[in-house]
Amino acid sequence: MSGVVPRRRGFSALFACILGAAALTASAAQADTFEIQVDQAKIMKLPDKVATIVIGNPLIADAALQAGGILVITGKGFGSTNMLALDRSGRIIMDRTVQVLSPKGADLVTVYKGTDRESYSCSPECAPRITLGDSDKYFSGTMGESTARTGGAAGGAQANASAPPAAR
Repeated sequence: MSGVVPRRRGFSALFACILGAAALTASAAQADTFEIQVDQAKIMKLPDKVATIVIGNPLIADAALQAGGILVITGKGFGSTNMLALDRSGRIIMDRTVQVLSPKGADLVTVYKGTDRESYSCSPECAPRITLGDSDKYFSGTMGESTARTGGAAGGAQANASAPPAAR
């Protein structure tokens, strides 16, 4: 019986070490993951001497390299992809996972009509907000209205700019 007790203690200590190593590995993996919401942009400070940024799947995320080692990352679609930062010689300086998550917020309301889905931004009043996963008819209709409104505003601005000063 005395031979069983040390083995249990040894097993417990080994098990604790394994759990500790797993926790360290999980936190290191989380540290290498950059999380962003779809349709949002975040700023990341890059290591020195970055010359090129490569995004594994540009349908999930996009990146724009700015002066001073600043990177703007935009969430384009749900999922995860990788992002590589290379120096001028092509050496990998950074390898990160970019995880694009669904929008969060108290103002986002999702309405299901059978299998169709519609998204609304409700702050303080509800208005259509297109989100990936909305039904095709709702998405296209809302996008069409938005495009027409933007085109009308641009056309109005151009007409106003070409009008004589007395008419403005």
